[in-house]
Amino acid sequence: MSRDILTSNHDELDVIAVGAHPDDVEIGCGGTLAAFVQRGYRVGIVDLTDGEPTPLSSGRESRLEESRLAAETLGIHMRHNLLITNRTLFDGFGQRVALARIFRKYRPRIVLGIAGKTPMASPDHWQAAQITDAAVFYSRLSKWDDEFGDLPVHTISKQFWYSLSLSSLDSLSGPNSFVMDISATLPQKIASVRAYESQFPPTKDRVFRLIEGTSRCAGASCGFEAGEVLFSVTTLGVSDPIEAFLPSRQKSAPSTSEKSQ
Repeated sequence: MSRDILTSNHDELDVIAVGAHPDDVEIGCGGTLAAFVQRGYRVGIVDLTDGEPTPLSSGRESRLEESRLAAETLGIHMRHNLLITNRTLFDGFGQRVALARIFRKYRPRIVLGIAGKTPMASPDHWQAAQITDAAVFYSRLSKWDDEFGDLPVHTISKQFWYSLSLSSLDSLSGPNSFVMDISATLPQKIASVRAYESQFPPTKDRVFRLIEGTSRCAGASCGFEAGEVLFSVTTLGVSDPIEAFLPSRQKSAPSTSEKSQ
């Protein structure tokens, strides 16, 4: 059993981000997804669990409605929830196939998943990371009609991980890390998290200070007003570091001595 929270008008998406619970994606890479949308890309979110039960929520339906409002705040084109019960998420064959079926259906070029364990937070995050990695692999495997039927194989071009850590600056760097510029979309990111009123009441307002502070610190580390750190599963390469990493500028006009030669 699963449910479309937002139904896509597109047969294919450019990007899908996967979270264990509704609100994971918004916290970890909401600004990045909103930036993709602003650039004209088609973006989707898959939540593996319904996020319930939690202490202050009235139940599944209200949490799913919060996730719909959050997705609309970011401009997301599709959101789907696998409706696994919170706290019971484990990496298993059925969960891997269910997510891989979504990848085969929407055929994203990029998949974003959680960057591993979150000590002293939900163990669902680590399980979601493993499920996502496996589903990316399953999506491209042939000779598996008994599980995927008429859904053709699909190879995902790039996979990135996003961090859910808001309390450690260690999350700002790591192997194959880079910073996505979310200077223009930080307000959307924060607003999307605020949509989860059941999870972040006024007594947890410090969460929003942490989100903004972490985003501004990540951005400042490379000259942006705000940023989100992503980790590439594979190495990243450039052919022109000046073009890739330095602000563009007009070439200098030739000097008088150069003109006379």
